[in-house]
Amino acid sequence: MIKLRKLEKTFPAGAAKTYALRQINLDIAEGEFVTIMGPSGSGKSTLLSIIGMLDSLWGGEYFFLDTPIHTLPVKKRVEINKAYIGFVFQSYHLLDNLTVYENLDVPLSYRDVRAKERASLVADALDRFQIVGKKDLYPNQLSGGQQQLVAIARAVIASPKLILADEPTGNLHSAQGREIMELFKKLNSQGTTVIQVTHSEQNATYGDRIINLADGWLVS
Repeated sequence: MIKLRKLEKTFPAGAAKTYALRQINLDIAEGEFVTIMGPSGSGKSTLLSIIGMLDSLWGGEYFFLDTPIHTLPVKKRVEINKAYIGFVFQSYHLLDNLTVYENLDVPLSYRDVRAKERASLVADALDRFQIVGKKDLYPNQLSGGQQQLVAIARAVIASPKLILADEPTGNLHSAQGREIMELFKKLNSQGTTVIQVTHSEQNATYGDRIINLADGWLVS
């Protein structure tokens, strides 16, 4: 599903440049559950952002479902992101001017799902994540944990081929966190590819393998 070759990401630092990622060579097969771990500043979230096609300023080669992403314009990358990827952000990234219901409806609108089916899918998601009573509230009216649940519901509602999760349980209490990880595991068993960034050894046990990063390099 994913093939990265000599992927690099730099940031300007005066007359020089700082490397966030160095010479990343990585293959992730469709249907895998992969965990990315490493200390703060090692490049984990940066790598996830590039895989999710949210960052277009990098070097090297990236193939997604055999499509050479590195040759595509930004607009086409965004289209692929919307069609295939669900992203759980560490900082939620909910749309502040939309209600919970409307936030959940957005990814379905990208996939041309009919209105009646969209309403049914949103209702199911509200029920599954026990946020029915929050459907007419705006993100700033929710607690951090509630916003995280909405963000996760939004990521999975359209049954994406790939779920990218950046510290997905960081703002949830332990029971909620276990439920979310079990949900990811269930979706993975049904064929969805999952890539998570986490510091949690417990969350890492849900995956098939661990990829370690240090100072932007892949380490064994």
